[in-house]
Amino acid sequence: MYKISAKREQWKAYLILVVPAALIYFSVMAFPTIFSIGLSLTNYNGGKIFGNPKLVFTGFSSYLRIFQDPDFYLALKNNLFIVLISVFGQIPLGFGLAYILSRRLVKGVDFFQTMIYLPNVISPVIIGILFKSFYLNQDSVYMELLRKLNPAAEFTLSNHPMIPVLVVMLWMYTGMYVIIFLANLQRIDTSVIEAAKIDGASEAQTLWYILLPALSGVIVTCAILAISGSLKSFDLLFVMTGGGPAKQTSVLSLYMYSKAFVGAPNYPLANAISTVMVIISFILIGLTQGMEKRFGGKE
Repeated sequence: MYKISAKREQWKAYLILVVPAALIYFSVMAFPTIFSIGLSLTNYNGGKIFGNPKLVFTGFSSYLRIFQDPDFYLALKNNLFIVLISVFGQIPLGFGLAYILSRRLVKGVDFFQTMIYLPNVISPVIIGILFKSFYLNQDSVYMELLRKLNPAAEFTLSNHPMIPVLVVMLWMYTGMYVIIFLANLQRIDTSVIEAAKIDGASEAQTLWYILLPALSGVIVTCAILAISGSLKSFDLLFVMTGGGPAKQTSVLSLYMYSKAFVGAPNYPLANAISTVMVIISFILIGLTQGMEKRFGGKE
């Protein structure tokens, strides 16, 4: 009798704790995802208001249209540039700065920690406006500097327009990884590092054989955050470049936005783009986790 009562109470606890969370997850995450995929397989373009009263199942025609559009490949290429600068720029730089701060190799650790993290508390819209005036005008500081370095060359906004965007993203998001690595470096037992030093290990050997293996799981988590954040980047680019000039700084999120809200709406195509973005994200995250299992250490 006591066992039955205990099991009943356990089920009540599960229902009270799990069901509300499951309902919230389904309504906020699962249902919109399923609805978006379903919408991408139809011809829905806003109903009667936009002259499309009859809903017709069109299959994978929107997906085929994506892969036939050159603008998709340009946006995908720019997104991959952002992924690369995030994974191989922000994360190594963030780890390096965190290592310097944790080992107190510089004075004023608290000051530098605050200054490095500061861009993360500023709105991306504000940052986009500031750097737009700094980089993307013919009379901007960036253009004047290029002319000073090479007076004979004629620089325009079409000369490598993604470089300013990548520099801003590197500056803006590195601070977040600094804080993550700094918090996890402080968890490592200092006696292990001291023992390695006593055994004659150099600073580089301590870093390579002790710290990096201990932080392999954290590095993978940071890589997943970087990949997912890179693929959904929208606000900074929308304000800073709007995808221009001539769509040269367009990314998948801007490409999706243009199909859904600029000119005649094409909601099936926009939803198909979002589905492709999710699939690409899963593929990159899967590759990252696979590499961690193959080469990573154990925490």
